[in-house]
Amino acid sequence: MDNMNINGIDVKDGAGATEHKRRVRYKGTHPRAFHEKYKEAQPEKYADTIEKVISKGSTPAGMHISIMVNEILEVLKIQPGEQGLDATLGYGGHTSAMLEKLEGKGHMYALDVDPIEIQKTTRRLQNKGFGPEILTVVKTNFANIDEVAATAGKFDFVLADLGVSSMQIDNPERGFSYKVDGPLDLRLDPEHGESAAERLRNITEEEFIGMMIENSDEPYAEEIANKVFNKLRRGDKIETTTDLRKAIEEALVVVPTAERKEAVKKSCARVFQALRIDVNSEFEVLYSFLDKLPGILNPGARVAILTFHSGEDRLVKKAFKHYKKEGIYSEVSDEVIRPSAAECTRNPRAKSTKLRWAIRS
Repeated sequence: MDNMNINGIDVKDGAGATEHKRRVRYKGTHPRAFHEKYKEAQPEKYADTIEKVISKGSTPAGMHISIMVNEILEVLKIQPGEQGLDATLGYGGHTSAMLEKLEGKGHMYALDVDPIEIQKTTRRLQNKGFGPEILTVVKTNFANIDEVAATAGKFDFVLADLGVSSMQIDNPERGFSYKVDGPLDLRLDPEHGESAAERLRNITEEEFIGMMIENSDEPYAEEIANKVFNKLRRGDKIETTTDLRKAIEEALVVVPTAERKEAVKKSCARVFQALRIDVNSEFEVLYSFLDKLPGILNPGARVAILTFHSGEDRLVKKAFKHYKKEGIYSEVSDEVIRPSAAECTRNPRAKSTKLRWAIRS
């Protein structure tokens, strides 16, 4: 007899029956292992669990808590009937808030390069009632906004959130975090380009030092690069997040014992950031986006950009001031807008966020 599928469990007839397997028990209010957090990954079914996790200052597995939503809406001043662009769709929280402001009139375009998350987010937004009549989702890098505008026309408001989404960071299979073991990947689009492990095999020690200094101001860049490349030269593999974290730990034996744990934590965060920026060409993509941005805006259009480290913020600030001096932007933010203390308490990942805005002449 053919196999049957009952409630997701394969059952075979007769002696060859498949043994019933219980679902993994949910271990407490916030399990450690990603695969055990099945309640957190289903917010529509376990709202109480989600709220408990968030109230503890954590982000539920598979979710992303959108940052500075109210501040962004205040800057963009969205009106029904306008056409907008979310250049970085992610989990879709910002997109959803902007769509609500349109009140069913106008249209939103949303871009993302991640083939895994873009499908999930599109379905999530469709389930909230945002179908193709008001929302068009495009799988493309936000450096290609000119190509999108060539089809869609110009925009009345644009948002770019330059941060990596929590669901990418938390999933060990994506390799974004030094805190959990997984492949050393770090690509936003895992279907294209070199992984971080491949990148390390294809650059020189000097290039790695420069990458860490330029992308994340790593103070122990030489020590870390020397340890990593000594391992590679003697045939050791650095293929996983744990492999790289251990190399960093070994490199930082030069730090006094009392300070070492914190130093390793900070260096791991900086080195992973430097590699992620390099693997995804994030500065080059941002250069291209900022250069093309004025050309896709209608007169009076508003732009909001969220940045998460000083290198990004410097580029945005410089571009906005340059185009204001040229008369292309009528107004730009003189100072950055930061998230409130209450938001940072509820969502610690918001702490490094900076918001800048500009208005097209």
